[in-house]
Amino acid sequence: MPMDADVQTHARTLTLRSPDHVRVGSFVIRYNPNWSLKYANYAIPDQGAEPTPGELDELIAAFRELDRIPRLEYLPGWAPAVEAALLTAGFTEENRAPILACAPGDLLTPKPVDGLVTAEPVTDAEFAAAALVQHLGYGGSGEPEDGTAEWLRNAAAGGGVAALATVDGTPAGAGGCSVPVDGLTELAGLAVAEEFRRRGIGAALSAHLTATAFERGCRVVWLEPGDADVERIYLSIGYRRVGEKLNISLE
Repeated sequence: MPMDADVQTHARTLTLRSPDHVRVGSFVIRYNPNWSLKYANYAIPDQGAEPTPGELDELIAAFRELDRIPRLEYLPGWAPAVEAALLTAGFTEENRAPILACAPGDLLTPKPVDGLVTAEPVTDAEFAAAALVQHLGYGGSGEPEDGTAEWLRNAAAGGGVAALATVDGTPAGAGGCSVPVDGLTELAGLAVAEEFRRRGIGAALSAHLTATAFERGCRVVWLEPGDADVERIYLSIGYRRVGEKLNISLE
């Protein structure tokens, strides 16, 4: 199976395994009741889906009932007919994000960062600190929703990875790798606190998460970089482009 299809299968399988997922026709919604972040709530079409206008109306209604933005994240080649149907229904493309992947033999070691200590959270306080770094790092304010720390806990408990990076005891970065499916895991939620940026912490933390995932038996780590600057960080430690994901929503 091509790598991009592997990535889509991984994301869809985790969605189907989530206890709160919702099935609507040829779509499955990944719904997080404790996490309203739009990136944590989206639908994926079945492979080769050809939805009717009525089916899309049902999908939109399901999102509204869940109090979430109607939104999809998927690789266009997985279901080529879906994009045109969504645009006709009024959806708007958010962006087309590159998908990067890394295999064990490709991972490169970045420059060390003075005073940086990276470890897996264990206590409630450590998970809360990691969740707060992620929440603020992605532009949030106040305290994070319960779903942020819950994702990290589930990842660590399910064979994935969670990590909290500190500098002289101060939380500086956090991120995780999802529960693996057939040896694939997604590196997600990586954030560096604003006051610690541009010191190499992002590269060091990414490499730590990736290496730990490989140590736990994963054969591929994949991710979606937030922008071109972030993509360059991942490319510098051995990731490469393997596909493109469509993010599309109905505001």
